[in-house]
Amino acid sequence: MTQGLPPLHRVLACVVAAIWGVNFLAIHLSLAQFPPLFLVALRFALLAVPTLLFVPRPQVPTRWLVGYGLGFGVLQFTFLYTGMAAGMPSGLASLVLQASGPFTLVLGALLLGEGVGRRQWLGVALAAVGMLVVGVSRAGVAQLVPYVLVLLGALGWALGNLSSRLAAPPNPLHLTLWMSVVVPVPMLALSLALEGPEAIGRSLSTSFTAEAAPAWAGLAYTVLVGTVVGSGIWTWLLARHPAGVVGPFSMLVPVVGMATAGLVLHERPTLVEVAGGVVVVAGVLLGASGARGAGAAVRRRGRRSRERGGPRPSTGRRVPRSGWALRGR
Repeated sequence: MTQGLPPLHRVLACVVAAIWGVNFLAIHLSLAQFPPLFLVALRFALLAVPTLLFVPRPQVPTRWLVGYGLGFGVLQFTFLYTGMAAGMPSGLASLVLQASGPFTLVLGALLLGEGVGRRQWLGVALAAVGMLVVGVSRAGVAQLVPYVLVLLGALGWALGNLSSRLAAPPNPLHLTLWMSVVVPVPMLALSLALEGPEAIGRSLSTSFTAEAAPAWAGLAYTVLVGTVVGSGIWTWLLARHPAGVVGPFSMLVPVVGMATAGLVLHERPTLVEVAGGVVVVAGVLLGASGARGAGAAVRRRGRRSRERGGPRPSTGRRVPRSGWALRGR
């Protein structure tokens, strides 16, 4: 997993995973004050204003910028925040959201015609079994609905990943920041329609009290630390190393997320949920290693062909550029 990364870069990748793991605790704190849909709108509005003022627009087609914002921003966080507000433990949410990796692989194969190796399909199957185990452990309706909502959030993240791939931005961080411009208006409309002006007004009228300070601290963390710092470092690493080498570090996110939730919120996952989580992580790591192997094989064949003076070989399929295409919270 760490081959090719200098020690400092490994530390930075672990720092990002820790930042994103703690992010789920920050979301939990903010949801204690604000309705989930309005909180998504507020989070991205705080990012969108300085982005419009100071960050150059990424040179990508508008449709992929909008698609990234709708998938990664609107769909993912609508379901994630709603699921957590409905009772999904924050630590378990950090695990279930990792289903975005297998979802990205499958959707990339089905919609973009990307090549998938046998090891990657095995990783998908293993991760699916793990998710099924976690789902079975939450078989009661009151527990299953939040689980399904967060799983749909992972699907939204995967759809956003496809738009990000098709955009192929020269500066990925600019795309990540400009994605926030797409989110606030549709999320505010959804909040007004589903949560109502009274709930929004009530949350704002009581937000400038001492009791609401943790909610604002959580919101500041998700915006400044989780998105700006975490995504900034992650993008910097991806610009210098193959995504298949950097990406597996994101598997530390649920480890940190569940540990933080256990320490601060006293959340205790069942043994079945822990077992399912281990299987999910194993499946994602297996799929990521398969992606690196496929890419390396193509590069080796290309070098041999160039040394012989022949044309670059065609694999007959498109190897995914980013393996599991993992991004930040």
